[in-house]
Amino acid sequence: MPEKSETEIKRILHVYGDMLYRTAYLLLGSPHDVQDALQETLLRYLEKAPAFVSQDHEKAWLLRVTTNCCKDCLRFRRRHACLDLDTLRECLPARETRHIQELYALPAKWKTVLILHYFEGYSGKEIGKILGLSESAVKKRLQRAREALRLELES
Repeated sequence: MPEKSETEIKRILHVYGDMLYRTAYLLLGSPHDVQDALQETLLRYLEKAPAFVSQDHEKAWLLRVTTNCCKDCLRFRRRHACLDLDTLRECLPARETRHIQELYALPAKWKTVLILHYFEGYSGKEIGKILGLSESAVKKRLQRAREALRLELES
């Protein structure tokens, strides 16, 4: 990162950091999502390099971008409902948590498509775009992953 950008980011965080964090936290409620939203805000600040007429204008711009990033995060959550592993373990009976361990024991290429499809809710076409694969390759990986998981669970 160029030195000027680094000092500018430090200044933004020093002057507006608490306000931006508080705003994002109230909208999102998750420290991890807040960090993502604030990183996206700072990236947009660096990319756009806007010229501000006053400090109030700068503050308003940063708040608007932060709230837009939070809205994007919330929109993504609604479209791609997911559970983290700990939450999933709490929801499942003890005998079924073994299934999660079996899932994570699969090769990465199979595990990835299973997680994206079943936990994140992506379609085969969307997974293909994410992973740079054809839709038929994704379907084949899903088929092989299901079969491997079934065989592992039967043993």
